[in-house]
Amino acid sequence: MKFTIDPKKAVVARYENGVSIHQLCTEYNIPRSTLYRWCKSYKTDITCNGTSFTVKEINQMQNRITKLNNIIEILKSVNCTVSAPLRERLFVLESLYGQYDVHTLCEALNVDRGTFYNHIRRNKRGNAWFAKRREEYRHIVQEVFDEYHQILGPEKLRAVLVERGHQVSTKFITSIMKEAGLCSIRTNAKADYLRLNASEFPKNQIQQKFKTQAPNQVWVSDVTCFKVKDKYFYICVILDLFSRKVVAYGISKKNSTQLVTSTFNQAVSNRGSTHNLIFHSDRGSQYMSYAFQRLLLEHCIKQSVSAPGRPHDNAVAESFFASLKRENLYRKEYSSEKAFRAGVFEYIEFYNEKRPHKLLKNRTPCQFEEMYFANET
Repeated sequence: MKFTIDPKKAVVARYENGVSIHQLCTEYNIPRSTLYRWCKSYKTDITCNGTSFTVKEINQMQNRITKLNNIIEILKSVNCTVSAPLRERLFVLESLYGQYDVHTLCEALNVDRGTFYNHIRRNKRGNAWFAKRREEYRHIVQEVFDEYHQILGPEKLRAVLVERGHQVSTKFITSIMKEAGLCSIRTNAKADYLRLNASEFPKNQIQQKFKTQAPNQVWVSDVTCFKVKDKYFYICVILDLFSRKVVAYGISKKNSTQLVTSTFNQAVSNRGSTHNLIFHSDRGSQYMSYAFQRLLLEHCIKQSVSAPGRPHDNAVAESFFASLKRENLYRKEYSSEKAFRAGVFEYIEFYNEKRPHKLLKNRTPCQFEEMYFANET
């Protein structure tokens, strides 16, 4: 139920006459907080010439008196009346803008607020007062920005200024910050950190050059996942870029550093020499972990990583997984983990030994490597 002012005053009067809060709240079905608010606004405090006034009414009258006094001051200070041309009144009010609130200024000379604001916007670029105000706020904004360690954006910076008594908008603060070149360090913190530490971060050593002259020059690796009977399994592979041969693979229920390191150790065991080898992958946390990077360092292997958001930098590994899924995993329904592991093993054997590869002139990876070593001897 919605109450108008008179019923509210009647409820407050009953409370002042001794009716309990519990009884009033139950009778009118209102919460205690509402009744307390009504008492604060409509409590009868002063009686003048037989007329009673609430606190709220007294405050409204005091505000009105203050506003009328300001209007009188404005009319005394200007050589202009409400009957003067609109353009003249606008320029007079503009000269007082900032000394009084806009409502009072416009009421004093009978000018619509929208008309006044439009006039201000049209003339503020060449207005000396605006220029002075912007210059003052440049220093104020800079001081507050530095005080809060350069982490505040326009909205929070405005909140601080309003709390300190400044009447400014977020748009105004935004323009000041833009002119001064101020930007919250939180916005670019990560990018700045990465740029400062770029020298320590692995670079992309192969730059999408997916051809090498011999085996064991570049290995590429990636991890993918596949769902079998409501369980996810992660597959890690390492391929030799020369022949596209899968030199090692691993399957795990967790996408962990352990999966990558165990697959890498298997590749080293299978291939032997890692002299001058480059190991390329994406920026997955497993490949960027301290344990894996230390493992590469122990084998004197140079690490290469794809650029952020650039899957094509690791296209060879991505292409293998696409073939694995299209030619095997999507075509079969595995009923158990054992069957899934056996299926992946069989496909990799087929891929290395029997599947022709267009880039290898329709030879298999194993055949391509055998031809290389035959020519070497």
